[in-house]
Amino acid sequence: MIHLCGTIEGIKYKPKFLLPVLQTYHDLSEGIKHSSSFIYKRSGNEFAVSWWVSPKRTRSYPYARVYNTLQFSKGKIVTIIPIMKDEGVDGDRDFIQWDTVALMSLLGVYVIIGYYVKASKNPKYKNKVTSQGFDYEYLEKKFDELSNYRSDALHWNMNELSNLKQIGEKALESYKRISSETKVTFHDLASARKRIEKVMSDVEAFKNFSRTLSLKAQYRESITRQPKERTYGNKGIIDIKNYLGGFYHFTVDEVFFNSKKNKVCLIEAKNTKNSALPSEDDIKDGLLKMILYTNLKDLYYISEEQEKIKVNDFTPMLRLTTEKEVNMSNKDYTVLKSLLEEAKENHFEILFNNKKVNNFINNKPELIDFIC
Repeated sequence: MIHLCGTIEGIKYKPKFLLPVLQTYHDLSEGIKHSSSFIYKRSGNEFAVSWWVSPKRTRSYPYARVYNTLQFSKGKIVTIIPIMKDEGVDGDRDFIQWDTVALMSLLGVYVIIGYYVKASKNPKYKNKVTSQGFDYEYLEKKFDELSNYRSDALHWNMNELSNLKQIGEKALESYKRISSETKVTFHDLASARKRIEKVMSDVEAFKNFSRTLSLKAQYRESITRQPKERTYGNKGIIDIKNYLGGFYHFTVDEVFFNSKKNKVCLIEAKNTKNSALPSEDDIKDGLLKMILYTNLKDLYYISEEQEKIKVNDFTPMLRLTTEKEVNMSNKDYTVLKSLLEEAKENHFEILFNNKKVNNFINNKPELIDFIC
């Protein structure tokens, strides 16, 4: 286990990888119905909007959705995150965490914390709902507020956090009503209210509680290697502090530490079972980590004696792995070439299995040995 810590003072990054053409909508509900990322026009303003199905980042690739909006430069970049999502006792229940909002602040993304007000009974389960829908009237009012808001994403997001208790109450009342309408039993609403009251009474309490959960999740991930993961280096953990005072606790899929050169390679790994390359959404999820790692100002290695040793040289890398040897199609080459262009533009490297993608020659990747 390798433990690292670092600092970030600001974010500079140019997204280039397979950026979609964002469709424009004048109706927010239509945009959310048809697209995970889109342009929303309201009251003479334009917003690049993404939305999260659940506040938990491991569901439905929310990072990829946010990534697709980072290309926008004509107005504010906004992401809508539900404060909680309860699928019923036969499903999951997730709550928003401080680190999620802090990361969006760091990326300059304005967060609107929403809540679900409708759902349908899932026919496959006795106590589970599906097709949950936001309170669009509430969201539209928040966009009207944003239209006249002149400060940065950090201040807006901290404002949103100050309203967590009220938003949480609206969410709980909605689930109580949905339960009555669908005859679905949800997770204990009283315990949810206690949790909301505990973590949302003020922003500081919310930060502290969420960071504890984040640290626990980081530790669990760091000692567990998933069966689907194909990795080559050691698992690691990294604590990142930014100029906002926010702390980010991440698990690093692989860390190579060359003590002779005092060099570290930070690797985010994405795997596929049957394809030549991981999915585009999976790759974009990994690129959010690259945005963080490429903007590290300083990096330190924590020794067994708990001493901070400054690393002279560190390289962020995105590793793509496949469990089967599959011939690449022309589309795969296009994907990999686009990814390599982004890597060169933003100063990180691409690995394919255990080789480094060095260049493209005659439209095919040049693979060389990887040495940290």
